[in-house]
Amino acid sequence: MNNTIVGLGEILWDIFSERKVMGGAPANFAYHVSQFGYNGHAVSAVGDDLLGKEILECLAKKELNYLIETTDYPTGTVNVKLNKEGIPEYEICENVAWDNIPFTAKTENLAKNTGTVSFGSLAQRNSVSRETIKRFLKSMPENSLKIFDINLRQHFYSKELIHESLQLSNMLKINDEEIVLVAQLYGYKENDEQEICKRLLEEYELDIIVLTKGTNGSFVFTPKETSYQPTPTVHVADTVGAGDSFTAAFVASYLHGQRLTNAHQLAVEVSAYVCTQHGAMPKLPDAYLELFRK
Repeated sequence: MNNTIVGLGEILWDIFSERKVMGGAPANFAYHVSQFGYNGHAVSAVGDDLLGKEILECLAKKELNYLIETTDYPTGTVNVKLNKEGIPEYEICENVAWDNIPFTAKTENLAKNTGTVSFGSLAQRNSVSRETIKRFLKSMPENSLKIFDINLRQHFYSKELIHESLQLSNMLKINDEEIVLVAQLYGYKENDEQEICKRLLEEYELDIIVLTKGTNGSFVFTPKETSYQPTPTVHVADTVGAGDSFTAAFVASYLHGQRLTNAHQLAVEVSAYVCTQHGAMPKLPDAYLELFRK
């Protein structure tokens, strides 16, 4: 098993009124998976500005490996407001550094030595990053795990982009809001989320689909097996990073050889814990890491 797992795409700095919190799905994913003993690696770009330097300092303190290029574009910010339910609503600056992730010799070398990658639609907002993601995935070894962690909240997507991304992937991470939008884009008549997932699984010959439904639990689908887990009741501080921690814990456990249901259960527990914390990249308690120390 290749021990290097990469989060490829945007690294954001979530601006709350009372604090600055590291965000961005690729960095969150790579950080959490690294806590399970894997070589978690974030690939992105930041601007040659103060905000970019702050991000690099934060990543260094988290002891997360990263390959982050510096560009002439501004790093960019994401303004976040919590709605009445405590769910973050994002407003993202456009034409920023992580829209322009270059594909360099260092990036290609990392890709050739990466066994698992997670990427989304948000980081494919222009041709530069789209090309980098395509070349990275094509440079990876055979039988690699390529996760499309779809993100449709920002409206930087189209049916063509989703289709191309799924063709390059063998695993899809999606939530209940996103699957409704995908069904509309594809003209699916089914109203059943499970049936839509099973249809996508077959049409794109995917190995795994993870469907999260907030407080209504989550599903994991493979061609031969379906797993369902309810959502634990916890006191929610905020939900930033919870989905990324879910994906990281599931992938780490699954690659470690755990049965599908066991990997799913760990992912649910880790995600629930992250929801109780402030910030997208908290340190996980040792109780969640014991599985990987045997």
